[in-house]
Amino acid sequence: MNLPDNLVVSDHMNADNRSDKEKAPLFSPPVKPVIIPESGHPIRLHNLDKEALKVLFRLRDAGFAGYLVGGGVRDLYMGKRPKDFDISTDARPGQLRKLFRNSRTIGRRFRLVQIYFRGGKIIEVSTLRSQSEYDLEGSDKVLPSNNTFGTLPEDALRRDLTINSLFYEIEYNTIIDYVGGVQDLDQGIIRIVGDPDRRITRDPVRMMRAVRHAARTGFTMEPVTRKAIIANREKLSLCPPSRIRDELFKDLRSGASASWARLAIECRLFFTLFPGYIELLTADSGSPAGELLMKLLGVVDRLYTLPRDESVRVEMPGYMHLTLLALPWIEARFGLAGKRLKGPAQYHFSREIRAGIDEFFGERFNLTRMARESMTTLLVNLPVFDQHARSRNRPAWVRKKSYYRDCLRFFQLYAEAMGGPPVHGDIFAVKVPAGDERFFRFPEEGGGTGNGSRSRKGVRPAFSKKKRGIFGLRSS
Repeated sequence: MNLPDNLVVSDHMNADNRSDKEKAPLFSPPVKPVIIPESGHPIRLHNLDKEALKVLFRLRDAGFAGYLVGGGVRDLYMGKRPKDFDISTDARPGQLRKLFRNSRTIGRRFRLVQIYFRGGKIIEVSTLRSQSEYDLEGSDKVLPSNNTFGTLPEDALRRDLTINSLFYEIEYNTIIDYVGGVQDLDQGIIRIVGDPDRRITRDPVRMMRAVRHAARTGFTMEPVTRKAIIANREKLSLCPPSRIRDELFKDLRSGASASWARLAIECRLFFTLFPGYIELLTADSGSPAGELLMKLLGVVDRLYTLPRDESVRVEMPGYMHLTLLALPWIEARFGLAGKRLKGPAQYHFSREIRAGIDEFFGERFNLTRMARESMTTLLVNLPVFDQHARSRNRPAWVRKKSYYRDCLRFFQLYAEAMGGPPVHGDIFAVKVPAGDERFFRFPEEGGGTGNGSRSRKGVRPAFSKKKRGIFGLRSS
């Protein structure tokens, strides 16, 4: 592998000292990026996932440059086990498909190649890019064909945060840093790459990502970045609801949702997402609604961070996460905990709760009717479960309902937040079977042949027990 000509090996402790936190972020790559030698960082080859190493070595042997990028480098530098090992390369998607037959291409604007391994493991490989689709100049809506693929520094500058803009290469075991990301990792700083006002204007979702990583890492938000988030927070409403919803679920399932909520409240971003809380929450979350919200999120975080075997994961339905977020507001509006209703009165109350959910969430998250009805069911039945909590003798009509299990799990979360017994970790745990087939399902592309047979197009990669296997994959 040949490193770029303008790279020079340097000790990152002797790099430009940006200890002045008020200093504006970098928005162009230095002429000579900082290269952290193996002796200056904790990452070693044995820390990398073996499948990621296979991909990197095959790229190198084929004459291409390959780099571990993004969160994988960040987490390894911090001594954590990365969730994903994403790779960037100068090879084009078509070249990657020829090199890795056990792969498929996804994406429309920017093509990614997913490489499949046994046990459901997927390594995503992307070609180095010159700019983000959200950073287009002028009124162009489509990226020019000659401006899709780029160089290493261009790819670094298109990323959201400095700590996620690092590259690790295996030839010399060095970290390549164009944006001061290593120094920000050492100093515990979250900083948006480039001019934060412009980057946020081009893609407001970057605000959510900055807050998320500050919550997960416990890092301090760089003042210029923080100021830009506060000033531009209302622009989040311009993003498609599906993107906002997906980013929100990442926050709620991160194991640091309580910290995320505190930071989002401080930056006022929380009130852009949930304007109903503007009158209920204070900056220090000292209100009754704020205290209940933090307790509920704290219960969820405990469940997501319980030690588990790799074959087990936590799965909490999205509508339950959202119901927990809305519960303090619903309680303040309707006095939910003290309700004791039956018959027609309970039905009318359920319709009030349903209208309240529509008011609270509006159209910001594009929630389905089924999700809203499921949230209503959880909330309306909460007083019933609370009423019979001590006797543990819930009415037979409740136990026979199809929603009984979900309502019981929701009540247990609420009860722990109110000082009750801890929720057992297994109530949201699901077993992940070896070689989970869900990771191998390809979308149908073109359907069948019309004569009852099936085209190979859109079919998942195949594996064989033969010595060389299909597509050259040897059985392990």
